[in-house]
Amino acid sequence: MNESSSAETDEDFQKRILKKYLRSAREALVWKVEDLSEREARRPRVPSGNNLAGLVKHLASVEAGYLGDVVGRPWPTPEELVPWEAVEEDPQADFYLTTDETLAGMIDVYRRVWAFTEANIDALPLDTPGTVPWWPDNTDTTLFRLVVHTLADLSRHAGQADILREQYDGAVGMSRGNTNMPDWEQDGPAAYVEKLKEIANRYP
Repeated sequence: MNESSSAETDEDFQKRILKKYLRSAREALVWKVEDLSEREARRPRVPSGNNLAGLVKHLASVEAGYLGDVVGRPWPTPEELVPWEAVEEDPQADFYLTTDETLAGMIDVYRRVWAFTEANIDALPLDTPGTVPWWPDNTDTTLFRLVVHTLADLSRHAGQADILREQYDGAVGMSRGNTNMPDWEQDGPAAYVEKLKEIANRYP
């Protein structure tokens, strides 16, 4: 069955699909962090310093920037997010929460950014031009490319969130109700890991 209905234009269909995948990736990331304590959400779990709360802050700033500022519809309360000038002073400014910020507050900002950017997608043609000053290869672009770029960045960071959360308590999957893992017996995961180790150890 075709996902497009006869009542919508090709562009409407494209927008609907783009928004569908944006929503899916956003929710996959947020559920990995929203039930954690402030300490656990902020705690870096890899040598690079990546942390779950910081991913939320980064993606809120990225989405509001690319799908707002760049297409001439700036986020109305810029003080809630990290301006690019601040990133120039501290390259990781958008990857961690300050002591003045809270996890719940940042998730709320991110969810409001979703509504804001989806309204922009609905209001503007996909060929709406935009200029990205920090892109050295091609500063002139369109809303369509900006949405695809944002989705790619979001999906990459959602994958990082998968690993960070699994390190904390073993929680995996796209949602709480969908682990996307086999229906293993209790010792199944450990046996699977041992199997992979045994195969890997055959090689120098």
